[in-house]
Amino acid sequence: QVQLVESGGGLVQAGGSLRLSCAASGRTFSTYTMGWFRQAPGKERAFVAAISASGGFTVYADSVRGRFTISRDNGKNTVYLQMNSLKPEDTAVYYCAADVSPWATMERSKYDYWGQGTQVTVSS
Repeated sequence: QVQLVESGGGLVQAGGSLRLSCAASGRTFSTYTMGWFRQAPGKERAFVAAISASGGFTVYADSVRGRFTISRDNGKNTVYLQMNSLKPEDTAVYYCAADVSPWATMERSKYDYWGQGTQVTVSS
């Protein structure tokens, strides 16, 4: 029943910024861990960032730590990924995911719901 819809992707030059949004359905959004994953052509879907249900805990992949920031607005049922200092290697389809557990996790298999993805392309 939970639906996730990503938006905000696009084309940006290296060093630029994008802000991704993920709008979620349902009244229980505030109890979900929310995460962002990305998948480049020929590669597995990889963890990017996650945020606990309350927003009090975040975790990041080493490749994005210090450049990306995950946040959430439970009143809007929305999670965000602010991406700064983008690099060509950040190019991928970015997916929003929800885990019904309130505890943030990096493990892809723990996530119960997935969005359709939004393309991020970073040019050199």
